[in-house]
Amino acid sequence: MARQVVYIHGFNSSELSFKATEFGVYMRGKPERYITPRLHFDPRVALAQLDSIIDSDTVLLGSSLGGYYATYFSQLKGCKAVVINPAVRPFLLLNDYLGPQYNPYQDCHYELLYEHVEALKTIYTPKLSNPENLLLLQQTGDEVLPFEEAVRYYSHCRQIIEFGGDHSFVEFSRYFTTIAKFLTITN
Repeated sequence: MARQVVYIHGFNSSELSFKATEFGVYMRGKPERYITPRLHFDPRVALAQLDSIIDSDTVLLGSSLGGYYATYFSQLKGCKAVVINPAVRPFLLLNDYLGPQYNPYQDCHYELLYEHVEALKTIYTPKLSNPENLLLLQQTGDEVLPFEEAVRYYSHCRQIIEFGGDHSFVEFSRYFTTIAKFLTITN
């Protein structure tokens, strides 16, 4: 079976996000399997979904909250991950979003509960045990997450930091070759 590349989407997003879709086009014709799971809003369920498909031979891409999940699994399972404008401590930020939510990309109404935020806290890794497994792609113009926090947290990892941009990571496709090389995806 071919090695797999898993793209992990962010909060209130889906497997059809622009970055996931764009990278999927890049992956066409490559021997690796490209998987973009639709994650459940409850982090406990999302973690179980991811745990069932990620092993040490999987490589990951994660954006925003997906970057948080990718970091966790990279350190837990020893696999490589590229994190794009990642959330570092989403449990602090999501307290402001408690209550009714609507994910337009999954056409899903749900309620974000305190227990969901607490579940995210349980997987926080204060110190990265395998920083060499991570590549940070960060734009300083991220209007959603504080870029300085990511730069500090991933300070022992390989980093590509761009001034400007936004949370979507403007012109993401410019880094596909860099991502493929870091993750050792077949060219």
